[in-house]
Amino acid sequence: MSTAQPAVVRPLTTGLRRLLYVAAALVALAGFQLFVLTDHTDRYFSWTIKPGMTAAFLGAGYVASFFFEALAARERHFARARISVPAVLSFTVLTEIATLSHLGKFHFHERIVWAGAAAYVWIAIYTGVPIAIVIFLVGQLRTPGHNPPRRAPIPVWATWILRLQAAILLPVGAILFVAPVRAGAFWPWTLTPLTGQAVGAWLLGTGVGVTHASIEADLVRVRPGLVAYAILGAAHLVALARYGSDVDWSRPSAWYYLAFIVSFLAIGSLGLVALGRARRDLK
Repeated sequence: MSTAQPAVVRPLTTGLRRLLYVAAALVALAGFQLFVLTDHTDRYFSWTIKPGMTAAFLGAGYVASFFFEALAARERHFARARISVPAVLSFTVLTEIATLSHLGKFHFHERIVWAGAAAYVWIAIYTGVPIAIVIFLVGQLRTPGHNPPRRAPIPVWATWILRLQAAILLPVGAILFVAPVRAGAFWPWTLTPLTGQAVGAWLLGTGVGVTHASIEADLVRVRPGLVAYAILGAAHLVALARYGSDVDWSRPSAWYYLAFIVSFLAIGSLGLVALGRARRDLK
């Protein structure tokens, strides 16, 4: 006997919505510390990051994540917000692993004002947020309702580009995370074991998000990701404009990196344009 489909679209639960807003506020703070106060991580961040290009790289990710999580939190339906969940969960778990592996690098013994406080807040966030996501996600998945139909399918060619990007981001991120010293030999600027793992966590988290977007295959459902993708590419270009001297442009990986961040900006921007057209056509 077939069961009737639930009559309502599954809403985004209050708990998960609030968690996304809290996460957005936290990444906004980290983005300010790393993307604006880039050269002062010894005083204002959880650990000292050198060279500046590394801090700006990480900061670009946090800036984009603010829009990713805040826009997801504003959605009424879970289907239009869930793209944020696997990416954020994977990134926070990986960052917690990297943190616990390098506790001696953090500013726990610095003055509690600024750097010392930042270190303790950091460990609290990356311990608590993954647990909170899992708890609220269980409640979210138990909420009755169905997914709305796909209204604006992602073009097939764009889906394949996303899959190609994910096929590069995931293994490169995994190599950096597992073997940051060895993998750092091909990276276009200097990485330490900790920053190598931090960069790897961002690549893996981005790869998870891109993979998820290709599975959702709908511009409406991945709107927060499109905005974040465009901002991520633009922020990385700003980081390069500020700290391009830290990059070894004689390495092919430097040009691969530049091509990738341009593709982030292009895919995100083109997706938003296509979404705008689709919404006008649906009216």
